[in-house]
Amino acid sequence: MPKSFPPEVREAFVELICGGVSLRQAAERTGVSSTQAVVWWSQSGHMNLRLVFGPHGGLGAVAPLVAVVGGVRRQLSIDDRAEIAVGVSQGWTLQRIADSIGRDRSVVCREIRRNRSPDGVYRASVAHRAAAGRRPRPKTSKLTANPGLCRRIEEWMDDGWSPRLISQMLAADAASDTERVSHETIYQALYVQTRGSLRVDLHRCLSLKRARRKAHGSTRNPASPYKEAFKISERPAEVADRAVPGHWEGDLIMGGTATGSAIGTLVERSTRFTILLHLPGRHDSNSVAEAMIREMGKLPEHLRRSVTWDRGVELARYADIQTALDLKLYFCDPHSPWQRGTNENTNRLLRHWFEKGSDLSIHTAEDLARIAAKLNARPRPTLDLHTPAQKLNELLQQAAA
Repeated sequence: MPKSFPPEVREAFVELICGGVSLRQAAERTGVSSTQAVVWWSQSGHMNLRLVFGPHGGLGAVAPLVAVVGGVRRQLSIDDRAEIAVGVSQGWTLQRIADSIGRDRSVVCREIRRNRSPDGVYRASVAHRAAAGRRPRPKTSKLTANPGLCRRIEEWMDDGWSPRLISQMLAADAASDTERVSHETIYQALYVQTRGSLRVDLHRCLSLKRARRKAHGSTRNPASPYKEAFKISERPAEVADRAVPGHWEGDLIMGGTATGSAIGTLVERSTRFTILLHLPGRHDSNSVAEAMIREMGKLPEHLRRSVTWDRGVELARYADIQTALDLKLYFCDPHSPWQRGTNENTNRLLRHWFEKGSDLSIHTAEDLARIAAKLNARPRPTLDLHTPAQKLNELLQQAAA
């Protein structure tokens, strides 16, 4: 009849192996036979065991374990933790341990930091029990178990403090983890019914005073009209070096918010020649498309090759513009006005006539034509003090010749 051993003996044996002790030495220290040692080790997590014989024929150290290859695992198994323990005892780097179990380096780093024993040594069985003890859900919120902490948070929020600031102050002053809470914990206490441990009206102390939390990613526009449009990264090199005329940049100059008025601007990159789009009523996609097709349609084909525009909704009908004018429309990256540097500089010059906050709807189409002519007759240092009108005439004469 096989000899029986208490569970503590088997656990001590496994920990000795995980600590880097050879199979033979672990068996001797726990008082078990070599056969029993092999059985226990093979049953301690169903790991493949490769025996290494010592110089005198006895069982030597256990060869490094091979990570189980398979699907992505959410939780570390006892096999993984045993391999981590071996790696730690052998002085392996975190990356080598991570590679041996097929996980990310950050997983190993967190595992060792969270689950090592009080004496600072990482043991597989201790780590596995510690992780299992933290796993049950749902957990009781720190705020639910600490009414005094709730009162402190409520007082600070009444004084206009944000949850993030409160979390930082608690972390700086807390003597123990029970007095620390993250800003996310505070937000959950405000918005999640099952986590409610703060006053129900406390959300009014937040800067936005929302009664409901805004979902992450809700600011994205899933129905963006520019998903299939050309990006600025797809522009040919001839546009960037201004070697070939006919490439334009465009945008809107906005008037006062009360009037909602706007004027469209188009600037040719090589000559800096400017066209102004009259938008007397609205500056929606239909109005902008009609004005652009009307004004750019007056240009010869070789002077309308492409337009680079911002990602404003006013150009949602870019496909119609491309078809009507037989050109390509490229769109800048979000929040990157410097990618239309020529147009931005021109708009700054136009503010001499169109002041910020003014009502731009008072300007007629004739007014815009007169102002555009003045700007195109202005000498430019970038053109060796020639004017945009002179440079454009040169191009037209060359084409005629």
